[in-house]
Amino acid sequence: MTPWLPFEWIAAIRFLREGRMQTMFIITGIAIGVGVIVFMSGLLSSLQTSLIKRVLTSQPQIQLLPPDQIARPLRGGRPGEIEDPTIQRPSQRVVSIDQWRKIRDHMLAMSEITNVSPTMAGSALAVRGDASRAITLSGVEPATYFNIVRVPDYITAGFARLASDDIIIGIELAKDLGAVVGDRLNVKAAAGVPVVLTITGLVDFGNKGANARIAYVALRTAQSLLGVTGGVTTIDMTVRDIYAADTIAQRIQAADRVQADSWIVTNAQLFTAIKAQGSSNLVIRVFVGLSVAFGIAAVLVVSVIQRSKDIGILRAMGASSGQVLRVFLLQGGLLGFVGSLVGSALGAGGLAIWHASVRAADGKEIFPLLFEPSLFVSTAALATLTGLLAATAPALRAARLDPVEAIRG
Repeated sequence: MTPWLPFEWIAAIRFLREGRMQTMFIITGIAIGVGVIVFMSGLLSSLQTSLIKRVLTSQPQIQLLPPDQIARPLRGGRPGEIEDPTIQRPSQRVVSIDQWRKIRDHMLAMSEITNVSPTMAGSALAVRGDASRAITLSGVEPATYFNIVRVPDYITAGFARLASDDIIIGIELAKDLGAVVGDRLNVKAAAGVPVVLTITGLVDFGNKGANARIAYVALRTAQSLLGVTGGVTTIDMTVRDIYAADTIAQRIQAADRVQADSWIVTNAQLFTAIKAQGSSNLVIRVFVGLSVAFGIAAVLVVSVIQRSKDIGILRAMGASSGQVLRVFLLQGGLLGFVGSLVGSALGAGGLAIWHASVRAADGKEIFPLLFEPSLFVSTAALATLTGLLAATAPALRAARLDPVEAIRG
C-alpha cells in the first residue's frame, strides 16, 4: 500500500480488496446500471439532435406573418328591415407585412435573434410543355435565407443559385413535370407577370408532399410574379435558444402588429414527443440510480457487520469515529466511480455496435451517433455521488459502534 495515502484511503482500499467477491459483484451491478443509462441517454440524445436539426434546418424557427384580415358583417334583405348581421370571414389575399423593413430592423436589434430574412410566399402554376402543377412559391434573399433554411444542404442535383431568372424546385415536382436541372419552366400566378425561369437545383427535404410543391426564386422575382411590388409576406428568423422560441414569438407579437409563429407551435406533436423522450430518460435514470444505491448500501451493511471486530480494533487503536465514517464513505464513492468507468465503456461500446448493425432500408445510418463528453462526466459524477449517499447509513452505523462491544462480538 502506498505509504503517503491517508489512513482512511488505506483502510477503505484494503477492505475492498479483502472482500474481492463482494466488490466485483457490486462493481458489475453498477457497471450494468451505468451502461444502461449511457446507452439510453446517448441513443435518445442522438435521435433528438437529429430530429431537431432536420426540422430546424428545413424551416424558420420563428416566422412573422401579416395579421388575419378582419371579418366583416354582411346584411341582406330590403332597405329599412332590421335583421341580425351575418359574419363572413374574408378570403385571405396575398398582402405584404405593413412596414416590414422597420420590423426587420427591430428584429435585427434583438440580442436573442441571430438571423432575419424577408420572404415573399404565394401560390403559382408551373408549366412545362403539356404538364402543369400548382406550386408554393417562396421568394428569398439567398445570402440571409440560406442561413435560416439550409437549402444548400438538401440539394440533390445542381446547386443553390438564385439569380433573377433562376428557380430551385423539389424532386417530386421535377418528376411530375418531367424536368431536370437546366430545363426552363413557365411560372405564372393569378396576379403579376408570368416569367420563364431556369431550374438550377433540385431539393429534397425528406417529405414527399413538400417536395411536390416547393419552389424557390429570388425575392424580386416572386414580388413581380405575385403582384406585390416591394412587399413581403413573411419574415423568417432563427434564435440563439431554440427552446425559448415560443416565448420570444409571443413577445414580438405583443410589440408589433404581426402574427408570430414559433417552430414549437408549428411542430407541436414533435415537441411533445421530444419532451416525452426526455421524461422517459429521466425516469430510467432515477430507477437505475435507485437500484445501484440499494445494491451499494446492502453490500456495505454486510461489510460493517462482518468487520465489526476490525472496526472495534481500529477504534481501540485511536481511530476516531469520523475516520471510520470516512472509510465507509470512501468505499461507496470508489465503488460508484469504478463502476461508472466500466459502465461508461460498456454503454459506449453497446451504442457503437448498435449503430453499426442497425441500418435504414437503403443501407444508410438511421441518424448520426453523438458521443457527448458531458454525458460521461455527468454519469460518473452521478454514480460516485450515489455511492457516497448509499454508503451514508452503513458508515454512520460503523462510526457509532462501541469499540469494546465490537471486539467482544
